[in-house]
Amino acid sequence: MLNPTQLSPNGPTFSRIIFGVMKWGVWGHRLRPQQMLRLMEESIEYGVTTFDHADIYGGYTTEAEFGAALKLDPSLRQKMQLITKCGIKMPAPARPQYQIKSYDTSASHIRASVEQSLKNLHTDYIDLLLLHRPSPLMDPVEVAGAFQELREEGKVKYFGVSNFTPTQFELLNSFFPLATNQVEASLQHLAPFLDGTFDQCLSKGIKPMAWSPLGGGNVFKDKTNSQVQRIRATAGRIMRRRAEPIGLDRLLLAWLMHHPAGIFPVIGTARIERLRAAADATKIHLSREEWYELWQASTGKEVP
Repeated sequence: MLNPTQLSPNGPTFSRIIFGVMKWGVWGHRLRPQQMLRLMEESIEYGVTTFDHADIYGGYTTEAEFGAALKLDPSLRQKMQLITKCGIKMPAPARPQYQIKSYDTSASHIRASVEQSLKNLHTDYIDLLLLHRPSPLMDPVEVAGAFQELREEGKVKYFGVSNFTPTQFELLNSFFPLATNQVEASLQHLAPFLDGTFDQCLSKGIKPMAWSPLGGGNVFKDKTNSQVQRIRATAGRIMRRRAEPIGLDRLLLAWLMHHPAGIFPVIGTARIERLRAAADATKIHLSREEWYELWQASTGKEVP
């Protein structure tokens, strides 16, 4: 079982591993409601209680499919936390009015998105709402006003952002307190370690979330990428030194969670065994030298 972890000062408490549902529907496994329900039940039993959505997943269909599954056992809602995102407008059969992909962080769009997500998910509140992408047209005063109203109405408990740079985060956070920044981060994508994203989280006591924490799975299947080959070779040496077998996925997630920012990985899968492996990664301790061995494998050179 995983111990719940607080995301930020005065913020929500989530499971350290977050279950990403992007591929549960038509963008991936096409699960039926009963299959989704079983996944929810099994993950909650294992202590993974936080589920990550976005309105656009499945071309605006996956939230509603998840909600249909949750409707089969509404009591599960009190045992889970729901994250969803808004702000991307994407052409899809469910949104024929959208002619091009664009971003909308207006108060009216945020409110309309929340109302639709509440309906889709068969819930009367969202635990955490994230702006999915930063928009050059974002008015922080307008966004903060929308967040404040939704919080006062009890429709959203906490707010954050996704894919924001440190300066974009700082701008919005100066008008309304944000609970997290969900960004791409893995041993294959080191940008947040270097561009100030994780430094900012540490300075504010805010724990970031990492999407694609295993690099989209390329480390398991890419036979030509030199970075991947270095990582696999180095990981193999580290794993062979261990008394107990831990697996490549566990090692790479343990590497990510070793960072003092307290990263919450978002695991995009529909296989319960992969989720359990991710949860087991929280128990693995890496030495500082092992962590740097893997960093060096990613970059292909010694640190300066």
